[in-house]
Amino acid sequence: MIAYERDGAEIYRQSFAIIRAEADLSGLDPVLARTVVRMIHASGMVDLRRDVAFSPGFGAAAVTALQGGAPILCDTMMVASGVTRRRLPADNEVVCTLPEPGIPELARELGTTRSAAAMERWRDRLDGSLVVIGNAPTALFHLLEMVAGGAGRPAAVIGVPVGFVGAAESKVALTEDRSGLEHLVVHGRRGGSAIAAGAVNALATDVE
Repeated sequence: MIAYERDGAEIYRQSFAIIRAEADLSGLDPVLARTVVRMIHASGMVDLRRDVAFSPGFGAAAVTALQGGAPILCDTMMVASGVTRRRLPADNEVVCTLPEPGIPELARELGTTRSAAAMERWRDRLDGSLVVIGNAPTALFHLLEMVAGGAGRPAAVIGVPVGFVGAAESKVALTEDRSGLEHLVVHGRRGGSAIAAGAVNALATDVE
């Protein structure tokens, strides 16, 4: 018989202990520290910390929004599926409009990707929400366009799209946006749905 750890709780305990031992979490408050730990756990990349950036008020804004029942608006079903519902503090609605009917047609009309076009269906839920973008740089760019155009203002934005075209640039645009949205990003090409969902799960509760 192959010897390996079979206890799920112990695997989690050891994993988080290894991350905390190997990652540089100095200077992070408890909320951001556990968020970065979860993001590293989702990616397997301890060096991810060096690319993580956030606005000073992000942690408090995101936690307050979740505790107040804010909806979680996700760019992909992968992000939405990765959110652990039992961790949510207020039975928060987890929304992904990408699969809805009419999105491909809307994307063609707007001349953009389906992920970006699907965000048009968020307009009545955007104000005070937690926006989570883990896949599409075009979605993050479109969010900034929507806010600049007078759409509702999210309480906080997790902007970690992944890829080679537009990913790094979209995250820089978020951090430099004049509207001052509270944000968390992973600069550069890295990111992804698992990292985005991991961040939400960490913010939802202080239990690792």
